[in-house]
Amino acid sequence: MSIAALRRAAGESVRRSVAGLPREFWWLWTSTLVNRLGAFVTTFMALYLTVERGYSASYAGLVAALHGLGGVISAVGAGVMTDRLGRRPTLLIAQSSTAASVALLGFVQHPVAIAGVACLVGMTSNASRPAVQAMMADIVKPEDRVRAFSLNYWAINLGFAVSAGVAGFIAEYSYLAGFLGEAALTLACAVLIYIKLPESRPERVLVDGRSAPETGMGTVLRDGRFMGVVGLSFVVALIFQQAFVGLPVAMGADGFSSSDFGMVIAFNGVLIVVLQIPVTRFIEHRDTRRLLILSSAVAGYGFGLTAFAGSLAVYALAVCVWTLAEIVNAPTQTSLVVRLSPVDGRGRYQGMYTMSWAVAGLIAPLMAGFLIDHYGADWLWGACAVLGTVAAGGYWLLMRALPAGEVDRSVVDQGVSDVDQGVADVDRNGVDGNGADVDGNGADVDGNGADEGAEPVAAPVVLSEATERL
Repeated sequence: MSIAALRRAAGESVRRSVAGLPREFWWLWTSTLVNRLGAFVTTFMALYLTVERGYSASYAGLVAALHGLGGVISAVGAGVMTDRLGRRPTLLIAQSSTAASVALLGFVQHPVAIAGVACLVGMTSNASRPAVQAMMADIVKPEDRVRAFSLNYWAINLGFAVSAGVAGFIAEYSYLAGFLGEAALTLACAVLIYIKLPESRPERVLVDGRSAPETGMGTVLRDGRFMGVVGLSFVVALIFQQAFVGLPVAMGADGFSSSDFGMVIAFNGVLIVVLQIPVTRFIEHRDTRRLLILSSAVAGYGFGLTAFAGSLAVYALAVCVWTLAEIVNAPTQTSLVVRLSPVDGRGRYQGMYTMSWAVAGLIAPLMAGFLIDHYGADWLWGACAVLGTVAAGGYWLLMRALPAGEVDRSVVDQGVSDVDQGVADVDRNGVDGNGADVDGNGADVDGNGADEGAEPVAAPVVLSEATERL
């Protein structure tokens, strides 16, 4: 095949990957990219504290833990705000607060003040995630959500890859310039979303002329299948967190330099940028259960492979293996959370899911430090393999216990939103993961090929089923 033919094929693949997504999604995508381009604090916090300020590594670790603790604290609260205040106000508050706290972090000097502001930065920066994910679920059709979440994840990694290089040069000139630059870009995201994106929160469902009861945090906690997904997400997150916790420590113990680690971990970012879009084209309409089982197992065994690494080539190979699992797992997992969430509780559900990753970010360093100090790095990588196996088995058990239709709740939930808002064309969000069309115009309403004629039966059925869940 000629180079021109390869270019045409690549261009067609990209066009198919981005086609059909609403304009509002691309504004949200742009804000994600701009936000990640300014990711200075998370990248250079440790260097800033130890090199610029002269604090110990222990103090830097404490500040990093407080930053993570802030994310844990804010995750659920931000989810509640997303459902009650709306997606747009929550994003505006979270991102403007992040900009202010990041700028403040560049000026404070007392160790207690630095620790307190770092915790505040963790709270405010993590608070935007439930709102972004809920808004994306609101504006993207169910059958396109895996693709949309994958493109958003691609933007996160592309922005981070670019910012890591640029921010390194900025740090050599001035750390304060880096903090102020991140604050400016974050504030730009807040303004961009406020100007370009309308509020997407669905209207409350009316039952017998009255608003249905609000989905509270008690509902989320009692949702056994969803909390099972949250627990499994936590296990998977513990594995992936070792890329930036256990891996550099293990490589240092083997005599490799920080530049060696940087070169090896660069494979992660490069592969995500190069493969995220084509892999998404391959997986977006495949069985969610199998994807989660496979990606969890591959993630565990990919990190387990590190136990056999004695050269940079083997370390790089291990990174490539678990990166492929990450490419599949991230958008699939986020899409599943949306599919299990009632429309009026998307913020709370996303907040709980976000918290699972934040808690993993706190526990992963403790896990890595304990195992490496007491038993050696090989035990850490063996534990990752075991955790991957446990997560894969957990997804198999959890999904096996659910009827196939129960895994695809997004059609019913989104249908409520469309009916309640009086949208004439319900088919805007009317296709579920199994090809069911609910537009009520002679289409297949059960995904099994049964044509119900031209009677508008879909909307009442959708409303009835959804109100039972609320």
